[in-house]
This record gives sequence, C-alpha cells and structure tokens, in this order.
Amino acid sequence: MDLKARLKTAVEAAAAQMGAPLDVAIQETPANKPGDYGTPAAFQIAKALGQNPVQVAQTLAQTVQLPDGIERVEAAGPFLNFFVDVGGFVRGVVQTPLSLPAQEGKVVIEHTSVNPNKELHVGHLRNVVLGDSMARIFRAAGYQVEVQNYIDDTGRQAAESLFAMDHYGREWNGEQKYDHWLGEGYVQLNADPAKADMEAGIREVMHKLEEGLLRPLVEQTVKAQLETCFRIGATYDLLVWESDVVGSGFLNRAMDILEGSRYTSHPTEGKFAGAFIMDVSEFMPGLEESNVVLRRSDGTAMYVAKDIGFQFWKFGLFEGMTFKPFMTDPAGNTIWTSDPTGDSAQAARFGHAHEVINVIDSRQKHPQMLVRSSLGVAGETEKEARSIHLSYEFVNLNGQTISGRKGITLAVDSALEQAAARGFAELSAKNPDLATRDDAQEIARRIGVGALRFAMLRNEPNRAFDFDLEKASSLQGDTAPYIQYAAVRAANILRKAQDAGHATDGTGAAWDALPDVDLILAKQVAKLPEVVEQAVRAHSPHGVAQYALDLATSFNAWYNAKDKQGKPATNVLASPEGLREARLALVARVRTAFEDTLDLIGIEIPPAM
Repeated sequence: MDLKARLKTAVEAAAAQMGAPLDVAIQETPANKPGDYGTPAAFQIAKALGQNPVQVAQTLAQTVQLPDGIERVEAAGPFLNFFVDVGGFVRGVVQTPLSLPAQEGKVVIEHTSVNPNKELHVGHLRNVVLGDSMARIFRAAGYQVEVQNYIDDTGRQAAESLFAMDHYGREWNGEQKYDHWLGEGYVQLNADPAKADMEAGIREVMHKLEEGLLRPLVEQTVKAQLETCFRIGATYDLLVWESDVVGSGFLNRAMDILEGSRYTSHPTEGKFAGAFIMDVSEFMPGLEESNVVLRRSDGTAMYVAKDIGFQFWKFGLFEGMTFKPFMTDPAGNTIWTSDPTGDSAQAARFGHAHEVINVIDSRQKHPQMLVRSSLGVAGETEKEARSIHLSYEFVNLNGQTISGRKGITLAVDSALEQAAARGFAELSAKNPDLATRDDAQEIARRIGVGALRFAMLRNEPNRAFDFDLEKASSLQGDTAPYIQYAAVRAANILRKAQDAGHATDGTGAAWDALPDVDLILAKQVAKLPEVVEQAVRAHSPHGVAQYALDLATSFNAWYNAKDKQGKPATNVLASPEGLREARLALVARVRTAFEDTLDLIGIEIPPAM
C-alpha cells in the first residue's frame, strides 16, 4: 500500500475513533501551501458530530496515528496538513515497485474490428491503440483480460473488394502487402462511374460470403491486417467472425431471453403492429421514442439485435460457438478464432465476462446504449452496469476526413515507416553516432511506434483531432520521443555510475541528506498506482499517457534544477558520497517508472537516443 493510501487509512481510523466513520479524501497540497498532503476530513466529522470544524481538526491532528513516512501533522484551520519525512518517503518510493492486487472476474475488451477489405489507416489506429492500451492497463491492475477482434466477413465492404478482384481481373503478385493490394481494388471500384450497374454481382459475392464460401480469402486479408497490428504492438486472444455469430443462433437465443421481460411486447395494432419491441424508457430516459424494434413485422431482425446477442454471449448468458487456433502472434501466443469446424470443448475459455468494454467510434453511441439497456431489460442489471462503450471521435488527416472509399488515407504501415525515419533523422542530426550503431533500425522502429501510439492517446477519446505526422515524431512537445528521450537520459546516468563503480540500488545511500527537489520527483513516481486505478475507473488510457508526459517533465526539471547560486543542484555523480547513492537509487526507480508507464500504453524505450 502506498503512503497516500496508508495516510487515508490512518485518518479514517482516527475519524472512527472520534465517533464519525467516513470515507476520507487525501489530496496533494498546492505548491503555495504548507505540507505535502492534506485532508478536509474535519469538515465531515464536524458535520456528523455537530461540532466546530476548527476544533475538530485540532482533535483529529492529536488522534491520528501517523504512518511511516509522515513526519508530522498540523491543523490549519479546518484542514489537516501532513509533512512527509523526505528521506523516509524517497526510500519508500525507491523500494516499492508497481504492484496492484489481483482482481476477480474477467474483462473482455473488443477492439480493432476493421472491415477485412483493405489496409489499416491512421483512423483505425486510434481504435487499436485505445483498446490495446486498455488491455495492458487492466492486466496491470490485476484483472484477467481477454481481447477480442470482431471480423465482419459478411459485410458489403468485403464483398466490394472481392468483387473488384474478379471484375477488373486483378491478380496479386505476392510482392505488395495483400491488404494494401486488395484495398486498391476497393478504391478503383468506388471511383468507377459504372458501379451502379455492378450491384447484382456485388450481391452475389455477399451471398457467397454469408455461406462461408470465400472465407479463405477473407482470412488472408485478416492475417495481413494483423501483421500491421503486431507492428504497432497490439495482440489478441480471439477473433470472432460475423458469420459465426449469425450461424450460432445468438440472435434467436438473445430474443428468447428478452421475450420473458416485462419491457418487451408484440403489439397487435399501431405503427409497431406485428413487430417485437422493447421499451427502454427506464434505462434511457428522455428519448423521443423509447420503443425499440428488435424484429420487424416480417420477422427480419434489426441490426442492433445481432449486437445484443453478441453482448449476451460475451457475458456468458448462453454458449453456442466453437473455436480453433488461427495463428500465433510474434511472441508465440496462440490467437484463437471462432469457426464452425472448431472445438466446442473450448467454449468455456472464451466470453463469460465480468465486464465488457467495446471500443467503437462515437457514431455507434446510440446502438451501444441500446445494447447496454437490453441487459437491464433482461433483468441483468449488474451486467448492464458493467457493459462499457469506450467511445472515441474521429481522426482527420491534414484537415480532411479520412475515407478508404475515396482513397483519402494514410496507411498505418506507411505512417510507421515515415515516423521512424523522421524521428531518427532529427535525433541523428543531434547525435550523428546513432546512425552508425548496430541497433539503429531498432531505435528508429521504437521511435516510430511510440510516436504513433502516443499521438492517438494524448487527446482524450471524446475529442477529434487532426493527425500530424511531423509533430507526432518530434523530440519537442507532447510526444513519445520527448518521453523516450527522458527515459534514455535516466539510463545514461545509471550507466555512467556503474562504469564508475557506484551502487545504484541504494547501498550506502544517505536518505536523510536528500533535499526537497528530490522529494518532488519521488512524489511524481509515487502517483503511478493511483493513475492506473483512475484509468480503470474512467475506462480510458488518456490519463496514463498524460502521466508519462508529466513524469518526463518532472524528471527533466529535476535534472536541470539550479541552486540559489545558479549552479546545477542535482548533478548526481558530483553529489557527496551517500547523497550520490540515494540519488542514483532514485534515478533507477524513475527509470523503472518510465518502463512501467510506457508499457501500459505499448511504447518501448530505445536503447539510445
């Protein structure tokens, strides 16, 4: 348990002793206020006991048992301010790795879900990076995580690309990446003035897709798309195919569950006569029309009904799908797939979620609200609360709306190569020796991946933004290379210390010699567990990305700190013995914090910069 959490426990124990049990808020004090942490708990206690808050604060200060790392407490009017023991606090941070307790229940995260008809572009990348980062964060927070990728193998876009292949006599020569080649046919078809005359042929391809006759071609596209996802650092546990969801009867099973609800009905008159509808007014108040059609009067199902069935399966409300291995990822882990010829004995390992997070763009906000509400309609109120839509706005490209149909795109594969080249060129201009290193390509790769991933995370998901490749790969500003550079700087300090024979593990450290400038940096490191927990609660990785930036800024400020005479205040290797070892241990912990934080958002630290 970190110091802030232990302080919260101590104040809560004191409040209970005073006869007013409560949930205490512990906050960092503003820079212009005394102390390191504070609490307004006296206000709550005074209200509960009918006493004066100032007097309560004084009593509380005398009652609370200060945890190790807190030197003293002062009552400042109705507030309590806590002062840390600098040496004890920093030592505690250095000796406490990131470790969060195991949590019960599986979290299923569905992301990517790109139509299997073309290459991934930077618009798709936001979905991939959001979903993959959420999976990493939830695993770090102690949850079992299952990552799913939904493959729409019966949709029109896949049909159009496959139709274009035959219609234009296109043959793949094996040199160009398959999904890029297939996407060119899709663009060609949609630019063809005669496309309307080809509708019958496109529909014929759609029927073949629904029957599973063209699945090998779609699988080839999916594998090519996954290669791109692997390059960006994303991994998956299960591919779920649309044709399998339909063929497994999920829709009918979900409708059977909903039939038993008091919120569903089969009207015999009016505009809904003959249809199967559900009333979501209690779950989505304020709608102009709260009756949602699930099945039309002719028996055909609305699209949202299929999504409801899939969500019910994710939560384990029924079984019905079979699975088999699809491929292995770069780490050698098996990616499974739904498949009619698969093994039903594997059914128990997939789905059965405690919580479901669907990463889908903001256009699907209303359908996702209906999917969530359907769980409430089915009487599964706890599952309704744990049905999460991680909604995100669109990425524009140079001021234009991205469109695969019109060819207004930037492929992720191309963006990775360009970001790596730009970032490495800027670095090499400052440090020409980088270009001659044996691992120069690996350095460039990590810069490129980091630049793209951070560009997708630096803005909150509910904000649209314009993707700028040059800014994303810059060493200056709110970018991954800026953070990576700070992490490499920490590693360089440690390497020089080790070369000089100095301990970096705290051996021989004089913790009490550390001044407040080191405390400020240690407090930043200590925030990481709380940042992870907040990201889990918010269902968004944006806070972790911001923390990575804050950590880099804090470390750079510490590194460049000056004393009152304007001389360097934190020159580690020039520090007196004992203080030097304490600072080296702190730098080592900062370096680990960079690794932990960046791993949460899928960014690797280059070996040199």
